[in-house]
Amino acid sequence: MDNNDSEFHLGSSSEKMEIGLISRFIKNLTTIKNPDSMLKQAESGGLKKTLGAFDLIILGVGAIIGSGIFTVVGLAAQESGPSLMVSMVLASLACVFSALCYSEFAAMIPASGGAYTYTYATMGEFMAWIIGWVLIVEYLVGYIAVVSAWSGYFMQFLKGIPFLPDWLVNPPIYLIHDYSTAVSELTSQGIDPSTVIPNVLGIPFCINVPGLLITFFIIATLVKGMQESKNMTGILVVIKIAVILAFVLTGIFYVKPDNWTPFMPNGMSGMFASAFTIFFAYVGFDAIATAAEETKNPQKNLPIGIIGSLVVCTLCYVLVALVLTGMVPLNAIDAQAPIASAMAMVGQNWVAGFISIGALTGLTSVLLVLMLAGTRILFSMSRDNFLPKLLQTVHPKFQTPHILTYLVGAICIFGSLMLDIQKAADLVNFGAVASFIAVCVAVLILRKTDPNRHRPFKVPFCPYFPIIGIICCGGLMLYSMSLKTLSTLLFVAWIILGMAIYFLYSYKQQRKLQKENGEING
Repeated sequence: MDNNDSEFHLGSSSEKMEIGLISRFIKNLTTIKNPDSMLKQAESGGLKKTLGAFDLIILGVGAIIGSGIFTVVGLAAQESGPSLMVSMVLASLACVFSALCYSEFAAMIPASGGAYTYTYATMGEFMAWIIGWVLIVEYLVGYIAVVSAWSGYFMQFLKGIPFLPDWLVNPPIYLIHDYSTAVSELTSQGIDPSTVIPNVLGIPFCINVPGLLITFFIIATLVKGMQESKNMTGILVVIKIAVILAFVLTGIFYVKPDNWTPFMPNGMSGMFASAFTIFFAYVGFDAIATAAEETKNPQKNLPIGIIGSLVVCTLCYVLVALVLTGMVPLNAIDAQAPIASAMAMVGQNWVAGFISIGALTGLTSVLLVLMLAGTRILFSMSRDNFLPKLLQTVHPKFQTPHILTYLVGAICIFGSLMLDIQKAADLVNFGAVASFIAVCVAVLILRKTDPNRHRPFKVPFCPYFPIIGIICCGGLMLYSMSLKTLSTLLFVAWIILGMAIYFLYSYKQQRKLQKENGEING
């Protein structure tokens, strides 16, 4: 009897120990970071404050208006036809509720990291890591998608310059495209890719030289400092807004109302699919929040920058969609350069050339802001001990995270050799939608757990607006996942990879830090 009692008590003790370990594990995963400690950390972060409200709007427009309006809009138009303008509004509505939530957090916790930081303050360590990992997809894979489009416009620009040598205007295709794009173009011309693309040790060799050069330029600009980055972005934004106005004001005289019928040639499904595709054109306003530590008076200026840039871009997009679908029949819209080709079709070649230059400058500003946002996310994750401390090193003269900028640049260069723009755009969309949902949820959580915290900006009609944001973004994501199977699988694989890194490295680093601080024993 005593032996049985002993075995029972041993078993009970073992079970209690196991329950205790599981309880501690769950507690670790859900450990939140106090917003006050985030603010204190941000104040001593060493990043230089140079951005005002107008600078942030310019930064947001610089991030948003780019490959979406100059390239992806062509793909979206083929899916929805004239209802593209409705798809634009749907995509913007999916963003606006999230933008309001971003604004509340950005004003309340003006620290680098954006959605990653807000998730850490509300949902804990594990979810913060996942959202940070997702944001890496949004910004760095987004960079890869845009740099591919940049190279295409750059080569078109060179072909328009007389007297340039043929070797510069018409280089081998494997020197101006990533592998997948090169294969696609050669196949469409009836050429066997293996006869044109060289290989090294049996591995096909393609390198996007224009993309490589612009990436070196972007890295150098970001390392030099935020002041130089914002000045360059401002110039580029003025040029691309001028290009959009030139297209709208010229193209409106060539609009044929007959082209707007049928309004939804592919039905509601085509319109919603187009809304997801065009969602890529709105990604970028959230990048403003990642620059919070470099903003003057962030409580006031961040909400103005986020909402202001979204309003400006939505207006531009709807006008472009209205004119484009009215000028060109659905089956004649160019998926690669829709705006420039539309002008060329009506004989306005000088406007087409101007648009190509504007597209090039517009894409350059997007590249600049995407790499900026990507480095700031990783900077925040490194500062929180999820990544090696070396990555949070700040340049002694320029006060920028230079080592991290070099690393991000290298990742973008490597990634641009493999991903084509369509797959990259889909991955960016999934990443953006996931982070938008997280921020909406985070607002609801913090309103309950810390209702008395000072909020310089509040989401109106809470909790209804955040809930609507969750429903819009969640519905858009679920609907698109059923259509874009390969991209969905790639996104899931990315999440699994992130979880593996977290449990094999980041989780252990967090526990090591807690042990050093005396927060846990043993």
